[in-house]
Amino acid sequence: MTRAVITGIGVIAPSGLTAEEHWQSTLAGDLRVACHDDRLQGQVSGFAAEGLVDPRLIIQTDRWSWMSLAATRMALDDAKYDPAGHDPYATSVVLASGSGGNEFGQKEIQALWSRGRAAVSAYQSIAWFYAASVGQTSILHGTKGPNSVLVSESAGGLDSLGMARRIIRRGTPAVIAGGTEAPLSPYALVCQQTSGRLTASRDPRAGYKPFDAEANGYVPGEGGAVLVVEDAATAAERGVRQVYGEIAGYAATHDGHHPEEPAPDSAQLARAMRKALADANVTPDEVGFVVADGAGTPALDALEAAAIQAVFGRPVPVTAPQGFVGRLCSGGAALNVATALLALRDGIVPAVGNLSRPGHDLDLVREPRRLAADVVLVNARGFGGFNSSIVLKRYPEEGLQHAR
Repeated sequence: MTRAVITGIGVIAPSGLTAEEHWQSTLAGDLRVACHDDRLQGQVSGFAAEGLVDPRLIIQTDRWSWMSLAATRMALDDAKYDPAGHDPYATSVVLASGSGGNEFGQKEIQALWSRGRAAVSAYQSIAWFYAASVGQTSILHGTKGPNSVLVSESAGGLDSLGMARRIIRRGTPAVIAGGTEAPLSPYALVCQQTSGRLTASRDPRAGYKPFDAEANGYVPGEGGAVLVVEDAATAAERGVRQVYGEIAGYAATHDGHHPEEPAPDSAQLARAMRKALADANVTPDEVGFVVADGAGTPALDALEAAAIQAVFGRPVPVTAPQGFVGRLCSGGAALNVATALLALRDGIVPAVGNLSRPGHDLDLVREPRRLAADVVLVNARGFGGFNSSIVLKRYPEEGLQHAR
């Protein structure tokens, strides 16, 4: 069976502008949520597209795509993989998006209303589109493998990696996967407000608190992560020296209950977790820790806690570090995968973000915990009933030698 491994990570997030900055901030427990325009947000500070993105693309694309293009460059550099050095059909781009280029779209809608249709940029037709980051990345790097965009709200980052593994198994050696978001424009915030899941707090410490007894909703954030996924054998042939981990198992389910209201039970989330474990050929006892979806509302956190309890039947360590940065829609799941891989690398599980009073019967990680794990399960749920789980495994150095 073809094995899909992750060889490069690029991060643009409130916690940092590189994977290592993000990791150190997460381990330090830095709360990067702050009040902006009378609302809590997880903003990426210090990010400037100039110098990271071609000026011609800056004009044509949204902030979300700028972050994606910058994170992709970082991931490719980290993997020491240049698509231009390979057959164009050897590389695919599969990214996730839950809100598209909303900031660009709002600007153009305002131009239409205030100055008429002649004021609307021709780039509006492509900059807002969910597949904009995929298309621009593919064009920029000359990739002609199977490309796609996954739209499943906050579950999308995991779904893109599941699709990446599928593409690799079908014969494409490398895939650029993951996702970023920039859903902080007024238009995007209004759309999220209708869900009823945003916190009303203006105090960062009282805002987004996954699995806390005082959980009261989530804080929206921007950013995410892009990862380079490769066929292990071809990666070994090109002499890769660094593998963060293997995508060992993946599964997705849907609640099939209601377009907005959550299902009354956690059966489908538990089913996704069990199917991902079975796909990875591992038992629940082999999982070192879980990176939870951590929705940050009492009802949704209770449902996920019940699913984890049902699947594992033991106090498996659970973390949700996104409490430090906010929920980044599709970018959040991709960022959690990057975090999980760095935790496997260093043998440290980061704490649940912004947790003060644990509110569920789980082994919630309250301080960074030394744990030499070989397997981690990551959960993600999307508004509307999406459930996804992915199992990541440590990839031993001798695995590369064997693959060669």
